[in-house]
Amino acid sequence: MARSENQKRKLLYIKDYLEKSARRDKPISASALCEMLRRDYDIPCERKSIYTDIQTLQDYGMDIECIPGKNGGYFLASRAFELPELQLLSDAVQSSRYLTEKKSRELVGKLCSLCSEEDARLLKREMVVSGRVKSMNESIYYNVDAIQEAISKNVQITFRYFDWGLQGERRYRNREYVASPYALCQDNENCYLLAHSARHGATSYRLDRMSDISLLTAKRLPCPELTGPALQTYVSRLFQMYSGEPVSVRMRFEKSLTNVVIDHFGPGRIFIPDGTDHFIFAADVAVSPMFLSWIIGFGNKAEILSPESVRNACAALCEEVLSQYQTTQKD
Repeated sequence: MARSENQKRKLLYIKDYLEKSARRDKPISASALCEMLRRDYDIPCERKSIYTDIQTLQDYGMDIECIPGKNGGYFLASRAFELPELQLLSDAVQSSRYLTEKKSRELVGKLCSLCSEEDARLLKREMVVSGRVKSMNESIYYNVDAIQEAISKNVQITFRYFDWGLQGERRYRNREYVASPYALCQDNENCYLLAHSARHGATSYRLDRMSDISLLTAKRLPCPELTGPALQTYVSRLFQMYSGEPVSVRMRFEKSLTNVVIDHFGPGRIFIPDGTDHFIFAADVAVSPMFLSWIIGFGNKAEILSPESVRNACAALCEEVLSQYQTTQKD
């Protein structure tokens, strides 16, 4: 490559080198930048020209600072993302169940490109994706892209939906789905499409179990439940309290479960002390076997007080499960 062509890229080479190698505790001197340009790109230059280049990059918006003295030099005082922020994002990517292990590694690799090479090594050393439960659907990126496009264009989509077989194979349901997409929502480490279906009304689909998504020309069907402030109410009822008709339920919890209750139902609730070790709490709950199982899971630390119909449903579920363990185990 001709020297003149390299000379035109000189600023970009300096910018890349500072982003990859310069740190507050390891600043890069003007002499070192001259040596890098000569060694790697065959660009001869003097230190005086480096000063001008640094000033140009500062005028461009890069937060470059200079440490004076014999062991001083230039470094980036701030970046678009600092290392603690990248660590948080990296952990979120790795712990996401709806991203495959391959996609998780690719995303972490892209996050590493936003920091210095030394910080990137720290991020990569912390990768512990292997062994976690991850999605097996590699097309999830394309699913997100197609759904977002459909929402922006206000059109319906068609797709196939599958369940997992015992051998990890896909078992497609015997019909093609048509829905009006309204939002994507993450809950319990899974990603869901919230949509309106002519067959079910407002409903949800697991994003990692959708495939062959195509956009239709037909406009989305109106769905007030998934529009505006009502969307948050729907999400809260669907995911935090499980599906079913909402009922006002009074519950009694041991105080040791305060954090669990707030995590599940959200802050701003009224807790009424009940003795020294318990509190009473009321919420509109979509009663279902999943909700009852959640309560039962706390043993004698949680109790449904009212209404009586919900107490009876919880007792019936306990008896049903207990009867399964009281019978002789089959061969």
